[in-house]
Amino acid sequence: MEVFAGYGILAILLIGGVAGWLAGLVVRGYGLGIIGNVIVGILGAVIGAWLLAKLGIFVGPGVLGQIIGATIGAIVLLLIIGLFRRV
Repeated sequence: MEVFAGYGILAILLIGGVAGWLAGLVVRGYGLGIIGNVIVGILGAVIGAWLLAKLGIFVGPGVLGQIIGATIGAIVLLLIIGLFRRV
């Protein structure tokens, strides 16, 4: 599973930031700030790549596919974080 194979650190941070921001818009009330959103987006990319591969779903090639997959993973991660925050 090579989530960010071929991307530089700046591209990884940009994709993670966009994915975290989009996930924060979808899952209202669970935003973690700029740094938190980038971290959630990067971790979400790993989760999204694993989850989508297990489900046999391919979202597309290139940066747009990476952003979509990372956003899906970041949404899942924010929902999990939200469960722990409520307890």
